[in-house]
Amino acid sequence: MKTIKQISLELGVSRQAVYNKIKKEPLSTALQGLTVKVDNTLHFGVDSEQLIKSAFNQDSLSTVSTNTCKAVDSTCQAFIDSLTATITRLEHEMDVKNKLIDEQQEIIKDLNMTIRIQAESINAANKNELAETIIDGNKKLIGETQVKERGGIFKIFSRKK
Repeated sequence: MKTIKQISLELGVSRQAVYNKIKKEPLSTALQGLTVKVDNTLHFGVDSEQLIKSAFNQDSLSTVSTNTCKAVDSTCQAFIDSLTATITRLEHEMDVKNKLIDEQQEIIKDLNMTIRIQAESINAANKNELAETIIDGNKKLIGETQVKERGGIFKIFSRKK
């Protein structure tokens, strides 16, 4: 059998804390008949000692779990806030990049149009040059046929080109 002082030393709490815990309703009714009073000192058997110790363990667990839950909740909230800020920043960056892509697509359209116009003008110039070449070639052919058609003495005294 142990006293309140011995139980308090084992639990690492004050005698007053143990005494207050014993006087509270759920534990006081459970300990009825399990305590012995000798020389104005309460003595507790093994069963009553375990009830007192379990009452302290439950309180410490509930305090720890409440504090742990609060810590987890604040950590989760901080994490959620961090993720929200990151998402907002990334959405802004994506909007900026989308605008840049749109501007670049417009520039590409303008460059394609310029290239198309230059290609058409080059084709037109090449057609004119080709036509001039054909015309010049026809003139040369006409001139050569005329020289060939001349005959006789003119043919002997003409210079070859």
